Amino acid sequence: MREEFYKVFLNEDEIPHSWYNITADLKAPLDPPLDPSTKELIDPGKLKVIFPEELIKQEMATEAFVPIPEEVLEFYKQYRPTPLIRAKRLEKILDTPAKIFYKYEGATPSGSHKLNTAIPQAYYNKKEGIKRLATETGAGQWGSALAIACNFFGLDCTVYMVKVSYNQKPYRRILMETFGAKVIPSPSEFTEAGRRILAKDPDSPGSLGIAISEAVEDAATHPDTNYSLGSVLNHVILHQTIIGEEAKLQMEKIDEYPDIVIGCNGGGSNFAGISFPFLRDKLRNGRKIRAIAVEPAACPSLTKGEFAYDFGDVAGLTPLLKMYTVGSQFIPPSIHAGGLRYHGDSPIVSRLYKDGIIEARAYKQREVFEAATLFAKSEGIIPAPESAHAVKSAIDEAIQAREEGVNKTILISLSGHGHFDLAAYEDYLSGRLEDIEISDEDIKKTLSKLP
Repeated sequence: MREEFYKVFLNEDEIPHSWYNITADLKAPLDPPLDPSTKELIDPGKLKVIFPEELIKQEMATEAFVPIPEEVLEFYKQYRPTPLIRAKRLEKILDTPAKIFYKYEGATPSGSHKLNTAIPQAYYNKKEGIKRLATETGAGQWGSALAIACNFFGLDCTVYMVKVSYNQKPYRRILMETFGAKVIPSPSEFTEAGRRILAKDPDSPGSLGIAISEAVEDAATHPDTNYSLGSVLNHVILHQTIIGEEAKLQMEKIDEYPDIVIGCNGGGSNFAGISFPFLRDKLRNGRKIRAIAVEPAACPSLTKGEFAYDFGDVAGLTPLLKMYTVGSQFIPPSIHAGGLRYHGDSPIVSRLYKDGIIEARAYKQREVFEAATLFAKSEGIIPAPESAHAVKSAIDEAIQAREEGVNKTILISLSGHGHFDLAAYEDYLSGRLEDIEISDEDIKKTLSKLP
């Protein structure tokens, strides 16, 4: 790589034309979703109440590559390909022999990677005559992306936003409303699920699990409305692999290949998006590569959870999924990385972790924001609090490389910018940011309520 190169680009005609389905390369099939009422294998037909047929097919897909529709590619070209950037200034500050690259997904209209799946989800729903999409959002990145995608395709959009994030991040709400979305703080009085939560706890801060319950109920009770999810499910994971597929092509251009791939991890879509195309080489050819999923210590589904069947929501409306979970009744603390406040994880990511193919680690808030601030000062980009978890892990790996005197190539997904998260940075800079770590005892309580 020539020293003057900081960024590696692709042309629009080099955008990959297929998503990668890693389940095709697993040694054994995933544990199937179960019907919440019977605990038996779910009838895919039941999913048609809230999902379009094409997304159900993608959820069950077994082929390794799924073609991206031309209409979706045309919208992708508005912001893709995204740049691959060498963090040279950060490397210099750390005095490390490691090379650090980041795939910058903040250069999108929504400011994060979430648009990669929002566009195809809106497209497939529009094709099947759906008029409105209902969804949840934590920090607001997913809600923003779906609001934009619905606007593109002429769909109405209702977003149930976790109440603590609704109050912390008013500008995210305004962005969604600018694109025509209706944004409701969750839990709300608009659904039976929300009313039940508020009856028990009128001051509930909300959670992604609660917001999912409200959005699913909304979709299931309105025939013109479908539900749209921003992470966890197989078809969402599939769509995000556009990130890693591009990154592979970019690294090939400069004759590089990562030793370590890192992504923040809540429901799993960002981590999967950057890592799965590289893990394909590990699964097929035995390539030596480490993939690290990074989560908050306040919601440690992989590092402290149990691999078990659980609901994806609080009210028990979703299918039962085999995943790492801290329990669907777990209400995460009000940390600033709202997009990582989810009790469970992608079934695919969970299986890979169970099989020892990937690694996981958890960090507290202060050390995450310390890393984020160092990254901002060196690279000129303020990371979203979620993305900052990956930054922290990359810094740790680069320091370890320095101490061991070894060369490493580290690739992270910088999943979004933190322009709407400056209140969180203010809390950190002023010393008000609290470190929160959930105890094993608290997790045992919610795990005891697994279905």
